[in-house]
Amino acid sequence: MDLGLFTLNTSRDFAQGVAVALGISLGEHEERDFVDGEHKSRILENVRGKDVFVIQSLHSDEQQGVNDKLIRLLWFLGSIRDASAGRVTAVIPYLCYSRKERKTKSRDPVTSRYLATLLEAVGVDRVMTLDVHNLAAYQNAFRIHNEHLEAKKLFVDYFSTHQDSNELMVISPDIGGVKRAELFRQALQVRLGRAVGSGFMEKQRSAGVVSGETLIGHVSGKAVIILDDLISSGGTIARTVKACSEAGARHISAAATHGLFVSTADEALADPALDELVVTNTVPAFRLHSESTKAKLVILNVAPLFAEAIRCLHENGSIVELLATGDNSA
Repeated sequence: MDLGLFTLNTSRDFAQGVAVALGISLGEHEERDFVDGEHKSRILENVRGKDVFVIQSLHSDEQQGVNDKLIRLLWFLGSIRDASAGRVTAVIPYLCYSRKERKTKSRDPVTSRYLATLLEAVGVDRVMTLDVHNLAAYQNAFRIHNEHLEAKKLFVDYFSTHQDSNELMVISPDIGGVKRAELFRQALQVRLGRAVGSGFMEKQRSAGVVSGETLIGHVSGKAVIILDDLISSGGTIARTVKACSEAGARHISAAATHGLFVSTADEALADPALDELVVTNTVPAFRLHSESTKAKLVILNVAPLFAEAIRCLHENGSIVELLATGDNSA
């Protein structure tokens, strides 16, 4: 099958980076909005029998809300299936609703599963995303093929060349992220060829209120990397930064795959105790306006990773080999 690559307009910059890395052009399409709020998106070229990948990151921005983006993507994917594409893959760098993957109160919705059902309903054969909040829930939500990419190797590449010889610690901002932080710590330790310590923050959440101030781990005099899957309002990172600073950490970096930076994030992350803020470009950092926050921001480009994953799937290659960091944890 020939390869086809499409995107909707709000993800065009990211998708263009993927297309350049693949050495192909994005497919032509049109989008029309109607006065009553409805819309239409359609491809402008033949996809019959093609292996089609559609890129759309599902986060709110200045143009469209997350639900509007989701509906537009669903209709677009459905139209590509109806146009007789041989295979259709939804490439969603940031997957919305992945944090609502279980019932935390009686009669709660399990929205991540409903989202999976919608994607299946429009005829998608496969879904690809990056660093979801709960990997097991993501994998169990779908009856179709699902691919999960990781930014771990990019973070290892970055931090292995941006750390001095002093003692280093990897901190999870809550106990739920300990496994993610530990896999990163192991890979970084192998790359550096020296010991890297670990720790985590106590955290409880009830009715939207976060509590817990205990830091587990000795960070005094050490360089600290706080690792999470995403930064939303910045509160979780900010409280961890505060605890590490008060415990005597020498240098504090925060790293997260997805930087949503909503609500008070701009203010929370401006804390001078935070020396460095590292995210990927799955979500543009358009909500950050504080010069002190932007000055510490480092954005890692994951478009080449998605390009290689698309190439692997199209050529029936190995995603596992693509994600390998040399520590046997991929």
